[in-house]
Amino acid sequence: MTFKKLSLVSVLFVCQFALAQNDSIRTLEVVEISDVQLKNYSNSQSVQKLNDSIINKNQSSLTSLLNYNTVIYFKENGLGMVSSPSFRGTTAQQTAVIWNGININSQLNGQTDFNTLTTRNFDNITVRAGGGSSIYGSSAIGGSIHLNNNLSFRNHFDNQVRLSYGSFNTFGGHYKIDVSDGKFAVQASISRNSSDNDYDYLDTDKKNENGQFYNTSINVVAGYKLNDSNILKIYSQVFDSERHFSGSLGFVSKTKYQDVNTRNMLEWTGLYSKFTSKFKVAFISENYKYFEDAEGTFFTHGKTESAIAKYDLAFNLNEEISVNSIFEYNRTKGFGSDIQEEVREIGSGTLLFKLLVSDAFLYELSVRKELTNNYKSPVLFSLGTNLKVTSFYNLKFNASRNFRIPTFNDLYWRGSGNPELNPETSYQAEIGNDFTFENFTFSATGYYIKIDNMLRWSPESGSLWTPNNVAKVKTYGVEGYLNWNKNFGKNNFDFNASYAYTISNDEKLDKRLIYVPYHKLTSSASYSFGDFTAYYQYLFNGEVFTSSDNAYTLDGYSVSNIGINYTFFKSVDIGFEALNIYNENYQSTLNRPLPGRNFNMNLTFKF
Repeated sequence: MTFKKLSLVSVLFVCQFALAQNDSIRTLEVVEISDVQLKNYSNSQSVQKLNDSIINKNQSSLTSLLNYNTVIYFKENGLGMVSSPSFRGTTAQQTAVIWNGININSQLNGQTDFNTLTTRNFDNITVRAGGGSSIYGSSAIGGSIHLNNNLSFRNHFDNQVRLSYGSFNTFGGHYKIDVSDGKFAVQASISRNSSDNDYDYLDTDKKNENGQFYNTSINVVAGYKLNDSNILKIYSQVFDSERHFSGSLGFVSKTKYQDVNTRNMLEWTGLYSKFTSKFKVAFISENYKYFEDAEGTFFTHGKTESAIAKYDLAFNLNEEISVNSIFEYNRTKGFGSDIQEEVREIGSGTLLFKLLVSDAFLYELSVRKELTNNYKSPVLFSLGTNLKVTSFYNLKFNASRNFRIPTFNDLYWRGSGNPELNPETSYQAEIGNDFTFENFTFSATGYYIKIDNMLRWSPESGSLWTPNNVAKVKTYGVEGYLNWNKNFGKNNFDFNASYAYTISNDEKLDKRLIYVPYHKLTSSASYSFGDFTAYYQYLFNGEVFTSSDNAYTLDGYSVSNIGINYTFFKSVDIGFEALNIYNENYQSTLNRPLPGRNFNMNLTFKF
């Protein structure tokens, strides 16, 4: 039924594409990116781009990178274990992760485990704050994280090998090749991370038992220029891991978790004068096995397989007006030992519009509607403006309606799933202020989010838990980013900081949401002279509530890291890091201590 309803829209898009074939040729840019909406339709919201230099100064997990460089709060069940974000006071399921323009949040539990993504596989990682469901679909309520691979067609041949070793027998290995002859381009990488993870629990006679893990990820992007206006690209990623889930201060775990995630996408890009066409076909799968006894053979399991077709047609009417239409069809099959086998089909149509009123003022509008047999989807929208008030001050405004769809676990968990659930919906607004003074930039954003029909699992009778649309949440706050950079001859100084003040309340209970701190602060300072670099990182997370009645709290904490790096012969880097240098005894999840002072060394070859 969904497919039939969208057939007419599909035909219209195909007709537009056929007309575009007759336009004059436009030469391809040297670097081709897949997520063009991030660049072209995010002018009214806060966007923070983390480039490769910032990525290389942090540990390889996405959790570590974002924890020390953004306002997002992370709850980890021990180092390397399950990691859940809270962005602008929302839940982990309300933060979307976008892989080269495709939403990859789990179809099973609705979130992404940020310790299952290796940052060194990507050229840049971008944080887009605020609502984005009208472009990226489900979960983009608090914000979205964008993982991008930028394929370059300039003539080049680059290789990089990075090896690291540290405390708790922690090993990291990464190899990347990036090559192009101008017609054909390939970027490929492989990463391996492992650790015994047996750190001591500070101020006790205990240690982290059963916490060992390993993961391997392979990432390939290849492109071929058919001619000056058409290019084919293939994206492929495989992640394989095994984690022995750590216990707590009072309990030693014996469990084990294995997961394999695959992502494959074929993309055809065409540039025809005023038209830009992108057609994507993707297949994404997630597969897990959970062992109650790590030494045993019995396990529970779950798997989803998603096939995605997406057509994106952008039209620049003139230098002032841009229009972008997107048609997407998603078919997901889920099955396993704990969920009944089901198929979900979702079709969506999106229209984006941007008008440059003048050199100092623009506004942008997006509207999205989804069709499916599983739930009733609301009309989603986003409206934003960007005004250049003076040469050093920009004023931004954005208002949007966003949503999160029920997951397979919510709908189809054996004996507990509720097929009558509705999507969570939210209305939100934000005002941003950007200041630029020579080497200094500062941004401050105030926001308000109201969430209705929030899903919550609760006991219905006896020990049976079921999900229902019962909660209403209000979250508001301010967040700020600061950057200062200065060169004095061969001396370079760089300073970055971020701060968030967040209020997130359950309106029905009149209580604060758990694991949302009032305050989060990060800062980093680096100094370089020639081939030498030294840097310092600081993280402060304030107190959080750990129970829904706000009866129990977890203390705030401060963590500091330092690192140095030296480059030999312009192609060999040697680095050393000391993490948690003040040996802070801290937890981001109750009774799940994180490591005290520990060390890491790394060696990088570029050729």
